[in-house]
Amino acid sequence: MAEVNSREAAGRRQRIVSIRPLGEHRIFTLEEALELFSLVRRITATSAAELEPVSVRLREPFSFNDEITVLEKEYERIVRRWVAKMERLGLVVKGLWLVDFDTGDGYLCWKFPELELGHYHPYDKGFSGRRPLAEVLAVEQPDWA
Repeated sequence: MAEVNSREAAGRRQRIVSIRPLGEHRIFTLEEALELFSLVRRITATSAAELEPVSVRLREPFSFNDEITVLEKEYERIVRRWVAKMERLGLVVKGLWLVDFDTGDGYLCWKFPELELGHYHPYDKGFSGRRPLAEVLAVEQPDWA
């Protein structure tokens, strides 16, 4: 019975996500980035939902500085926790809810709430230099694809 269970478990095994020290990014293939993307999107969506009521409250008028300070600390705590999670997964955080997967010659770029990992830009271009991933794959046929 134990042998059957271990065989069943081996058949269902999935690749375990590599957790890295803070600030240490990794080089991704397209396949690896796509495997990790659903986790990145889920973590980001959860963090964004957690931050939304704090953001709304910060836009309201306040009568007490203490309340502002508490809300600012909560905002910072949520964002820092999200940044740390993204960095531990090996991603490069470029802004709030904006991450890059390093390919070795540029970045697969994603910004929440986009539904898919669908853009690429070289190292020397930023967010404004993003190109559709399908176009990059068709024209350049990169090694990481």
